[in-house]
Amino acid sequence: MKLFISADIEGTAGIADWGETSPGNSLYDNYFVKQMTKEVSSACKGALESGVSEILIKDAHDTARNLIPSELPEQARILRGWTGLPCSMMAGLDSSFDAAAMTGYHTCGASNGSPLAHTMNLDTEYIRINGELASEFMINAYFAAYQKVPVIFISGDEMICSLAKNICPHITAVPVSRGIGGASIGLHPAEAVRRIEAGMKEALSGDISKCLITLPSSFHVEVRYREHKKALFNSYFPGAETVDMKTISFTADDYMDVLKFFMFCL
Repeated sequence: MKLFISADIEGTAGIADWGETSPGNSLYDNYFVKQMTKEVSSACKGALESGVSEILIKDAHDTARNLIPSELPEQARILRGWTGLPCSMMAGLDSSFDAAAMTGYHTCGASNGSPLAHTMNLDTEYIRINGELASEFMINAYFAAYQKVPVIFISGDEMICSLAKNICPHITAVPVSRGIGGASIGLHPAEAVRRIEAGMKEALSGDISKCLITLPSSFHVEVRYREHKKALFNSYFPGAETVDMKTISFTADDYMDVLKFFMFCL
């Protein structure tokens, strides 16, 4: 059985500030990359003990060079760096995988479930797909569905876990933190690791086919930028339309066209 894991950092237990996500910050360098790695490693351990034989991890935060390879299971391969493909945080996933999972994920832009709430980058206020606020989970889970791969597991803040359940009711969700304004309440790091391992085992114990998402038949996307000049610039993408001075829209039937729009306009 093959498992794909997309690993982010803003949903790591206890994280509360942008500096903690960036190289050169003492808490990032000395603590949070280690905790991110422990949480990913625990997901791998739970998967391996459940019969998974092959794991590909996409390091999917910022530089895409965050995880500490030597502290991950030997059976796991790691995709580090950015490929430049439209699938972005899901690079490496194709239809040969049996399941996909996401660790360290966070809630979306224009929501209040994390002090680090955003979608893809800090240039946008929000992204909507078919009227719904879009998280990175939604964007990436739709790509998994495009590849016919069920998304069985997510860990991160409480709000993204709840939003994931709305999209995929049978997903196993493990919240490890809760945002309150500019603050975060996190589980003890050891407890977070234990729950993630147990959650992955639970996810793999049932009928994973129930976690295959049905893609919408068409996609209407709205992107609202923080600066009007970004909206003007990106309004020249083929097929994009201006909604107002800070917002553009794009419509497509093929989800890959949406990802190409995101690739150039986010």
